[in-house]
Amino acid sequence: MKNALRQLCAPILNQFENGPDVYNYKPSHRKILIAVGSLFLFLASISIYFATITHELAALIPILVFFIGGMICMIIGGLGTDRAVAKIWGSRS
Repeated sequence: MKNALRQLCAPILNQFENGPDVYNYKPSHRKILIAVGSLFLFLASISIYFATITHELAALIPILVFFIGGMICMIIGGLGTDRAVAKIWGSRS
């Protein structure tokens, strides 16, 4: 299942997993990345809720920003390699 999801998300994962440079990975970085992704997805759902109440089209901007950011964090945190997690944090030795 994980391999199928990795193939599905390969365009995103390849951006962060490529590179010859040395990286500094800590397991806490993955946990924090998943927590931040969950927070972003929660903010996107709150934005969707208030957008349906107010019927404002301008609410699509925060919905898209939080949803895309949350999904990228969840994909990298859940499916990415140690290099991808370190690269999204900017951790280099």
